[in-house]
Amino acid sequence: MKQTRTVLILDGQGGGVGSQLVKLLKPRLPENCRLLCVGTNVMATAAMLKAGAVQGATGENAVVHNAARADLILGPIGVILANGILGEVSPAMAAAVSGAEAPKILIPSSSCGIQVAGTEECRLEEYLRRAADLAARELEV
Repeated sequence: MKQTRTVLILDGQGGGVGSQLVKLLKPRLPENCRLLCVGTNVMATAAMLKAGAVQGATGENAVVHNAARADLILGPIGVILANGILGEVSPAMAAAVSGAEAPKILIPSSSCGIQVAGTEECRLEEYLRRAADLAARELEV
């Protein structure tokens, strides 16, 4: 039997990015994967749970604790930035996510004040689809 792998989806604000990632990725997960969502606030967590995540948690400690245990992390680029997502990401959260050993698939967002050289301008839906494709490839055995 294959060991269970944890796919962690992080988000803040209203959880729109995270909930779309849950919807796109859940049907594509191998059987040995569990989908866990963590929000910087209750609204974000609730949106991701409503979208189909199996488990969820909220807040700084939940981000720090689960980032260290995840096998794959997905979310908006603001989750690796101290004070990202309009200040919802604490320096401890950003350090935990960016320092986690798990591969990270991050969604570009100009609202975080960060532009990534080499990314093309796309609609959010396209970035999310590409993230789900990358995650599915990462989880193939």
